[in-house]
Amino acid sequence: MQGDAPSGTVANESGLKALGAQIDQTKGGRKSAKNPNKRKRTVGQRLLRVAIVLVVLVLLVAAAGYGVFRYESDRISRGACKACTAVASGAPYNVLVIGSDTRVGETNAQAEEFGNQTNAGGQRSDTIKIIHVDPQTQTASTLSLPRDTFVTLSGVPSSSGVSNPNKLNSAFAAGPNDPKPNVTGANGLVQTIQNTFGIPISHWIVVNFFGLMDAVNALNGVSMFLPYAVQDYGPCNGPGTPDQNCTGLAIAQTGCINLTGKEALALSRSRHFEWFQNGVWMSDLSSDIGRIERQDLIIEAVVNKAKSTYNPIRALDFINSLTHDVTLDNNLSTTALLSLAENYHAFSGSSLKNYTLPTSPATYAPYGDEAVETVNEPAATQMITQFLGTAPNPSTTPPLDQYGNPVSTAVPATTPATTPATSSGSKSSPTTTTGSTVPTNAIPYYDPRPC
Repeated sequence: MQGDAPSGTVANESGLKALGAQIDQTKGGRKSAKNPNKRKRTVGQRLLRVAIVLVVLVLLVAAAGYGVFRYESDRISRGACKACTAVASGAPYNVLVIGSDTRVGETNAQAEEFGNQTNAGGQRSDTIKIIHVDPQTQTASTLSLPRDTFVTLSGVPSSSGVSNPNKLNSAFAAGPNDPKPNVTGANGLVQTIQNTFGIPISHWIVVNFFGLMDAVNALNGVSMFLPYAVQDYGPCNGPGTPDQNCTGLAIAQTGCINLTGKEALALSRSRHFEWFQNGVWMSDLSSDIGRIERQDLIIEAVVNKAKSTYNPIRALDFINSLTHDVTLDNNLSTTALLSLAENYHAFSGSSLKNYTLPTSPATYAPYGDEAVETVNEPAATQMITQFLGTAPNPSTTPPLDQYGNPVSTAVPATTPATTPATSSGSKSSPTTTTGSTVPTNAIPYYDPRPC
């Protein structure tokens, strides 16, 4: 933790605790009877009153929440970012956000639902997103890298037992006795991304397997519109013990519903997504690409819900959930982290620009026809250039094709520019069991979306 807490932090914390105690004392009390003779306020007066209350609550959460977050920050696990790129004052920078699928620390109930260290041991980066932050314009955008992208790994310890070449998510591996696997894995993934795609990474954040679930629960759920009933593919919901690729997704209700943390986690993890249409279960065969699409939609819902939450106690629950579920690099100070959150707070989740690295499904025969994603060039380099606002650094270990050969990242001068990303990102066209396709850059009609 860098720097001292601002003046008034202790007072804010004490005041917040007192407020919490008052709320706890009044939770069980009855509401006072309405006075029928009381003079009604005009619409303008009521709106002004609501506005004043909201402003007070926002200030309370901003001040007390900052103090509590700084107080809690010493409980956040941290580690050195050996390969990170230094950031000049006021210059744009990139933050690597890693969703870890480690089962370490889960409860017995969670192990029954999501697998355990025996049948799903080790750790991989289940989600890989890069946030590009521009402090001058106070804007941010995200680039998703498919976890199965075929690459040459960098910075992965030999004790991990992971071989080369491999999928991008394998760069997050660490040795079985590593005291800080998240730190080791994050640094390996940073090096691999910088060497493969030329994207400078200045900070990293690792969110554990249940971080999203805890955050959604702290917000009392998020609202998503489900046009159809959804589930993981049939065997996942059948008799017997499901494998580690099963998420437990099974939501029969349709329309605008409030997803629990467990449901949001299952939806964001599902790579065998099915929806029930006209009496038939249909499958999204785009796997990782479709999952990235749904993750972006859930993040949009979380951002919007967090912005609209003016309950100080619930806001503190949200902060608390984050401090217990993340690992940060040493240089990402509490102040910088809150500044990053403030950049997101400046606009709604739907206005975020989301990009997804263009790839194509393939198989790598030496690994027993292992399914991988190969990078589409020059489209990938063009997209990275648009995402960064400048050309990426030269690649020292270019991405690989299905035969393990380097893919040229050179962009021909005559190649037209990449189509700008939309709020739903640039996605591949997922194919359903009927062979129909969904237009590129459009949210598939069967996907849940914020409501």
